[in-house]
Amino acid sequence: MRTLTFVFLLLSLFSYSCNKSKADSPPADLKVDATVAPNKSGNVSFVVSATSATSYEFDFGDGSIHAINETGNTTYKYFGSGTYNVVVTASNSSGATVSKSISVTVDVELSLVWSDEFNTDGFPDPAKWGYDLGAGGWGNAEAQYYTNRKENASVSNGTLKITAMKENYSGSAYTSARLLTRDKYAFTFGKVEVKAKLPSGVGTWPAVWMLGSNIGLIGWPACGEIDIVEHIGREQNKIFGTLHYTGRSGGNANGSTKVIANASTEFHLYALEWTSNSIKISVDNQVYHSVFNSKELPFNRDFFIIMNLAMGGNFAGPIDPVFTSATLEIDYVRVYR
Repeated sequence: MRTLTFVFLLLSLFSYSCNKSKADSPPADLKVDATVAPNKSGNVSFVVSATSATSYEFDFGDGSIHAINETGNTTYKYFGSGTYNVVVTASNSSGATVSKSISVTVDVELSLVWSDEFNTDGFPDPAKWGYDLGAGGWGNAEAQYYTNRKENASVSNGTLKITAMKENYSGSAYTSARLLTRDKYAFTFGKVEVKAKLPSGVGTWPAVWMLGSNIGLIGWPACGEIDIVEHIGREQNKIFGTLHYTGRSGGNANGSTKVIANASTEFHLYALEWTSNSIKISVDNQVYHSVFNSKELPFNRDFFIIMNLAMGGNFAGPIDPVFTSATLEIDYVRVYR
């Protein structure tokens, strides 16, 4: 009996030693295969393998986050045509790694499904845009009163102009406008492009953003919020791309910033690329914030678009006392699927 026990212990120690040796062995023989979908959808399937690897990290070469999985098999969707340098890193449980890069060329064809080019002078198209009306900014302590007057939101010479003005109106010291597609247009996944020139002036707070259509049922931040671009006048040329959701809202939001040139004197292209796998926010085709999307996040259902110019409040801070007016100018808003 003692002999059998001793043999069992020896076998157990041998098995443990072999398994430990295998786990501690650095990954080797890394193979990476990529298959581009022929339908121009932008989907690329990756099959990766390596000996002694326990996980794989993917840098897809488009500025997105590094996605990690344990199988080495994944599908990624690119939203733009081009050649991307994909870097795959295989790791084992002890932290040893080996990397390999490959080039992937993708031809992506997106279809325009909704847009406003702002080519008809007058009020914004009522079939596409409604208004939020009132003061206070719904919890943000903003100083403006949002109206539906042409003085605060109008289309002329091919652009929409949302204008904030210093004036006494219904108890507020400033007026502006907040336009939205709620109950008119909402969608799940796609690419949004907004060509815009941002206002200047300390205290200004322009934003192009989105909210989950179920906000009326579950409230904010549970509904989710995607800020495609925000800017505050006291930090000229610094733009913000941010996600808000339960556990990551307000000052704890999930976002990044980028400093650009001439935010208030030139038009720039602000974009959102949104899939079931990732959410990427960019300016002039440069991604500066990316988040892995999952079923645990509220970004897998319909959202609607909002554009506004706020004054002051919790984020923008004090308003320059010599401020008189400023304008958020939008050349177009486009949604592709």
